[in-house]
Amino acid sequence: MDGEGHTGRERLRQPDNGRHRLRFAVLGPVRAWRDGEPVGVGSPQQRALLAALLLRGGQTATAQELVDALWGEEPPQRALAALRTYASRLRKALGAEALISESGGYAIGLGPGTEIDADTAAAHAAEAEKAASGGDRHRARELYGLALAQWDGEPLAHLPGPYAENQRTRLEEWRLSLLEHRLDLDLQLGSHAEAVSELTALTAEHPLRERLRELLMLALYRSGRQAEALAVYADTRRLLAEELGVDPRPELAELQQRILRADEELAQPVEESAPPGTATFVRPAQLPATVPDFTGRTAFVSELGDQLVTAESRVMAVSAVAGIGGVGKTTLAVHVAHAARDRFPDGQLYVDLQGAGPAPAEPEAVLGAFLRALGTPDSAIPDGVEERASLYRSTLAGRRILTLPDNARDAAQVRPLLPGTEGCAALITSRVRMVDLAGAHLVDLDVMSPEEAMTLFTRIVGADRVGAEREAAMDVVAACGFLPLAIRIAASRLAARRTWTVSFLARRLADERRRLDELQAGDQAVKATFELGYGQLEAEQARAFRLLGLADGPDISVQAAAAMLDRAPEETEDLLESLVDTSLLESAAPGRYRYHDLVRLYARTCAERDEDPASERSAAQSRLLDFYLATTARVFALERPGDQVVSHLAATEHPGLEFGGHAAALDWLFTEADCLLACVEQSADGGTLRRAADLLLVAKDLADSGIHSLRYERAATAVHEAARISGDAWAEGRAQIMLTHVNTVAGRSDQADDNARHAMKLARTTGDPVVSGYAPNDRGIIAVFRGRYEDGEVYLNQAIEAFRSYGDLNGEASALCNLSRTHLGLGRTDSAIRLAEQGVALYAKLGMTMRLANGRYALAMALTGAGRTTEALDQLNQALSLFRESRQPMWEGATHLRMAEAYMAARRPAQAATHAEQALAMRVIGWDWRRGNVLMVLGRALDALGQTDRARACWQDALAIFESLKSPDAAEVRKLLSPAVAA
Repeated sequence: MDGEGHTGRERLRQPDNGRHRLRFAVLGPVRAWRDGEPVGVGSPQQRALLAALLLRGGQTATAQELVDALWGEEPPQRALAALRTYASRLRKALGAEALISESGGYAIGLGPGTEIDADTAAAHAAEAEKAASGGDRHRARELYGLALAQWDGEPLAHLPGPYAENQRTRLEEWRLSLLEHRLDLDLQLGSHAEAVSELTALTAEHPLRERLRELLMLALYRSGRQAEALAVYADTRRLLAEELGVDPRPELAELQQRILRADEELAQPVEESAPPGTATFVRPAQLPATVPDFTGRTAFVSELGDQLVTAESRVMAVSAVAGIGGVGKTTLAVHVAHAARDRFPDGQLYVDLQGAGPAPAEPEAVLGAFLRALGTPDSAIPDGVEERASLYRSTLAGRRILTLPDNARDAAQVRPLLPGTEGCAALITSRVRMVDLAGAHLVDLDVMSPEEAMTLFTRIVGADRVGAEREAAMDVVAACGFLPLAIRIAASRLAARRTWTVSFLARRLADERRRLDELQAGDQAVKATFELGYGQLEAEQARAFRLLGLADGPDISVQAAAAMLDRAPEETEDLLESLVDTSLLESAAPGRYRYHDLVRLYARTCAERDEDPASERSAAQSRLLDFYLATTARVFALERPGDQVVSHLAATEHPGLEFGGHAAALDWLFTEADCLLACVEQSADGGTLRRAADLLLVAKDLADSGIHSLRYERAATAVHEAARISGDAWAEGRAQIMLTHVNTVAGRSDQADDNARHAMKLARTTGDPVVSGYAPNDRGIIAVFRGRYEDGEVYLNQAIEAFRSYGDLNGEASALCNLSRTHLGLGRTDSAIRLAEQGVALYAKLGMTMRLANGRYALAMALTGAGRTTEALDQLNQALSLFRESRQPMWEGATHLRMAEAYMAARRPAQAATHAEQALAMRVIGWDWRRGNVLMVLGRALDALGQTDRARACWQDALAIFESLKSPDAAEVRKLLSPAVAA
């Protein structure tokens, strides 16, 4: 880039001529590389000379200009001689062609292979401006990021001389300007939640820079933190008056007024942020592929298409297609949606709501998936159906989006998913007629006409075969009840068997022993069609079809299926692929398979009717439970080596899968989570109840994950209820400690303590060593949360004794670390550190990963309490890395909170505010209570930075949270707010 002080002489560009490739850095320490290898560029004065030449962009500088640059108004007596010496040394280091002497001065020879980081940054910045002017904000943001990436600390670091000092100031101002442009684009693209943390740190570092304050106000407002946004303005106005005697600039004052008015335009970013790695506007295209042989339904296609057209002039066009299973609702809806895509240029969203299955999709989870598909980052997605639905509707405002909620259970499941804005439309399919869905255009889809049915059958089987036996073909489609799904399956079987005639198939269907009478009624109409496919299966195929349908999970892996069938994985995969060929099973992903929900119901009917002996049904489900328990126990053992829980599990016949390391084990656990937890719920009775409780116990990492926490809680509740009803105190005790963990993580301390109290009582009856250690350990943790440190100390000493009694070093380490926190709360910092160190030493000895992170977390808290903040931050950084590896976002957020506390103890409030904001950005389960704690620390940091109004806004929010939760933490916040409250 052209720097200040250029003489106007032409830049010296040298021909290539085989010269070395040179690269220079000035946006940090001044450095040089030749052909990729570092080159020593000498003393600070020598580097200052190189910098002065580099920042002139190849133009010649006179000797006097360089003397002035290096020494200013008081050069040494032999300045020119020193200058020539420096130049000679640089020429020797860089090559003769790199430093050129001309007219008593010097210049850097800029050949084709020469790169300067400042030039690179300038080029990226120019491209970014061009992209922004052209409306490509994503590309502009990316380019500004590339420009900023050229900086590596303070420009011209440690260089002497007035020129270097002036250039440092100029380059830093340039960096801040680029940063403001990039942050502005972040906000335009909807990344306001992520920007708050960075802007908080920047305003602390540059308190008088009003543009940064303006961007922070906007980011906070768009993140739903209006009070803090207004407090930023109040802090800024006071600071400017005190420091400079001026008022905020008009733009800042106008922004404050717009926030006070709750200006709707201000709340909306220009467009939503693209996912990481995406440089284009997010337009979801989620429609499944339409079938190539779509047949008939002309009137319905026209009717639904006309309804979708009206979306341009209505608040929202909603059509609901109802009909029995297999009638072709999804096929019709997908076909119509594809035909109407051009009318919805901003994208199409699709979801299978699984309304006919045992576990219909939760609207909250669906809304989360939709928001992600529309480009909303995870950190900006709130908890709760109402909050997500509100953000979803706001996100769709001004867009033209078509949604296709397929296979809905009822209107209540669908309502939160409706766009609600002009230009958008929803096309719903369901088995029930949604008369209670206000404003919906209802379509009742019946079976095909005979002509449509014959056309579909002919397209699949082939015109020649059908033409030769047309009357038999009509008998076939009539026997299928003109039901599209039945016709498609029958025709596919016939098409795959060239030796069969149409008449042969018709005779099979005519035999009532092969065709169920229920063809005339509801869902049973599909069974006859499935019977066709099932009747053609070999014995092993039929057995696999029946038994695998008993599993409740959304899909099943080859390994799980092999366990359930008691067959080798290779043989099982062949069986599953053959079932895919018959259309009785779907390939969900490589190595994973699933049933259509109706086919699953039919498979279960077959299992009840045909499985001989009947006990094989329960045996298959028991083998599946064994597989999940044994494999999850292996994951647990890898994550917690030395933990004796695995020695106190119910015996399994399956050995479980083996893993090559932690990453592979965690991949398996999180991939199988839904299936595994479904197996727990399904097994929560009779002879499998204890194994279900054990599976829940070793899968406890899923409770902390955030993604699977609600499903885990549901499974734990099911096991507990089954154990209570059956009077199985052993299983109930284990379920109680899992519910304790769930409620503790969720911030429901009263419920958690009640669970743990019952668990301790049950342990005294059963003598279960696992519950005997876990329950008092959990009660100790809960007591710490409540500030009852004396009680916590009693419980945790009980836990340590219990863990030691059966040699559980992992449990002992956990209890020691928790006991450390009680000592810290009681002011015994020295013993708190010793206890935490003992816990960390045990975890390290056992080779722990995530548990070692928990130990370092506890040790850091004790070190912070002792004022040893440097050591505490080192422990927290190590813990943070381990939590990330273990995929525990809840603990990542908690670690950022503790880092904020450590930085506050070290009197570094700017860094504390940054980490508090990062903790806020990680929305996890139990969020309200944790948010209150983070806001309390953030308020302290902001108060220390002089941002008192924003600090009080944080404390007011924290107080409201704690009061709603009836948390004792409210008292501490009231003390912080006491001057404001009194006023």
